[in-house]
Amino acid sequence: MATDPLLRQGPDSTDLVLRAGPAGPARNALTSAGSALFAPLALGVPTLVVAFWMALAGARASTVFVVVGVIAGLEYLLGWLALACSRARDILRVEFAPAGVPASLRLVRGAGPDDWLPVDTLREVRLTHKVVEPYQGDRKPAVSTLALELVLRDGRERLDPLPFGGDPQRLADALEALLGPAAVVVDLRTEHSTRDEPRSHSTWFSGGSASANSGGG
Repeated sequence: MATDPLLRQGPDSTDLVLRAGPAGPARNALTSAGSALFAPLALGVPTLVVAFWMALAGARASTVFVVVGVIAGLEYLLGWLALACSRARDILRVEFAPAGVPASLRLVRGAGPDDWLPVDTLREVRLTHKVVEPYQGDRKPAVSTLALELVLRDGRERLDPLPFGGDPQRLADALEALLGPAAVVVDLRTEHSTRDEPRSHSTWFSGGSASANSGGG
């Protein structure tokens, strides 16, 4: 069977790894704690407005600092909760067991694994490989992403595009070899596009200058 870095075969299961790292409520809460620090920064303008309004109202500096600290703390806690809840549904990997010819599968999310399902619950795996090429003269490299969609009997699971530096055809072949006996369809689509070139404002300035000169004549 073809191999790909995202498809890893273990003793008990073959895993389609999408995001590295262990799963579980505690792990999800800990990993979300650091990113939640950006919440008070993102909401810094309203906090500064409150501090400025209190200063104009004659509040003491110590009172302003306490109120700003409380607001920032609440923003952090709310951001932590929102981020943890959002990441709890993120799919980290898809496990197929047993490793050789799978008879069941389960989705492992940030909050932990779902229940095992019969493999025939999965009808189709859709891979969309997008490559954004640089325009002529662009120094930035091409960007390659891979989006995954699992078509299940009772719904669909879509994952946002992830950075991908491997061979999508090898991954599709590996999945087809693994899931072919269960009659699961594996569909690969590749889309190429060119990054938009930033527009120069020199034409606008020259046009404005020309209009002004012609009007003065």
